[in-house]
Amino acid sequence: MKKKVSTALWIFSGSLATVALVAGGFIINNLTYFYRNMAAVRRAGFVEKQVVLNGVELNYSEGPNNGPPLLLIHGQVVDWKNYARALPGLAAHYHIFAVDCYGHGRSAQAPEKYTAAAMGADFAQFINEVIGQPAVVSGHSSGGLLAVWLAANAPELVLGVVLEDPPLFTTLLPRAQKTWNYVDLAASAHAFLASGEEDFVAYNVTHGKFFTLFGDLQPVIAQSALAYRAKRPHEPVKIFYMPPVMNEIFRGLHGYDPRFGQAFYDGSWDDGFDHADALTQINVPAALIHTNWSYDADGILMAAMDDQDAERAHSLIKDVQFFRVDSGHGFHFEKPRGFIQIMVNFKERVSADLTHE
Repeated sequence: MKKKVSTALWIFSGSLATVALVAGGFIINNLTYFYRNMAAVRRAGFVEKQVVLNGVELNYSEGPNNGPPLLLIHGQVVDWKNYARALPGLAAHYHIFAVDCYGHGRSAQAPEKYTAAAMGADFAQFINEVIGQPAVVSGHSSGGLLAVWLAANAPELVLGVVLEDPPLFTTLLPRAQKTWNYVDLAASAHAFLASGEEDFVAYNVTHGKFFTLFGDLQPVIAQSALAYRAKRPHEPVKIFYMPPVMNEIFRGLHGYDPRFGQAFYDGSWDDGFDHADALTQINVPAALIHTNWSYDADGILMAAMDDQDAERAHSLIKDVQFFRVDSGHGFHFEKPRGFIQIMVNFKERVSADLTHE
C-alpha cells in the first residue's frame, strides 16, 4: 500500500512539475518573443535609419543587399518590427527596406499624411531617393492598400506587388461601418480624440471593443494593462499571460497616433483613392493573400475582407496569383514560413518576367 501511495505521489509531483515547466515556458515566450526576434534581425544585418521626405521624418530598416529590393509596408497599429519573424528568412533573397508608416513606430506623427494618396506619394519618393531603383512592394492590411496605390500610380517604380490581406473595399464608407476595424480601433480613436484624455493605450484598453471579446476576462486584462502602464508609462505594455500576437498589439499601440485611426473613421484615408479602379491599373506581377474571416452576430466583418471581396479583387487584377491561407490577419507574423515561401516564389516569378522582357 505504501509503495502504491509513494508511486502515486511521484506521478502527481511529476505531473505538477511538467505543468509548471510548460506554464513557465509559455510565460517566458510571451515576455521575451520580441527581444529574441529582434536579436535575429540584427544578426541578419538590418540597420535602422531615418530619412526626411517633404519635411517629414520617416523611420525604416534596411537589410543586406542579397537580391532585388523589397519594400515592406506594415498595417495599422504595428510597425516595421512586426515583420521580425520573417525578416531573417527574407533577407537571404531580397534587399529589404521595411518602413514605419507615419503615425506608427518611430516615424513622425503627421496627420496631413494620413491618406493613402499622401503616404503613397511619399513612399514613391522613398523608392526613388532611398532605394534608388524599382522594387517589389509587399503591404499588409492598410499597408496593402498603400501597395495597391503605388502599383497603380507609380508603376515605373514597382517590379511586382504582394497584397497581404488588404481591406479592399471594406474601408470605404458606408461599408466600413460594419467592419471590425471601424467599430473597434477607428471608433476608439475617434472617441479618444473627443474625450480630452491623454493616454490612448489606457483609453483603448478600457473603452475599445477588442477586449470585450474576452468576456468576463476583460476587466482582468484591463487591470493588468493599466497597472503595467502606470508603472512604466514610457514602455509598451506586456502582459505575461497574453501570447505574442496579443502583446504585439500592445507594443504597437505604444507608438500609434489615434489620428491615424480617425482617418478611417471619417473616411478621409480613402480620399481620391478608388480601390476598384486602382486594382484594374495594376500591370505588374501581383499576389493576393486572403486569410480567415467571419461575421459576428451583429453582422460585423471580423476580418479585412470576406470571400466576395477577395474574389472581386482577384477578378480586377490582371496578372495575379491568389492564395487562400489558414491564418489570422497577420499571416507574416503568425505563420512566417508560409509568408517567406510565397515571397521567395514571387521573387522567382518577377525575375522570370524581367528576363523575358
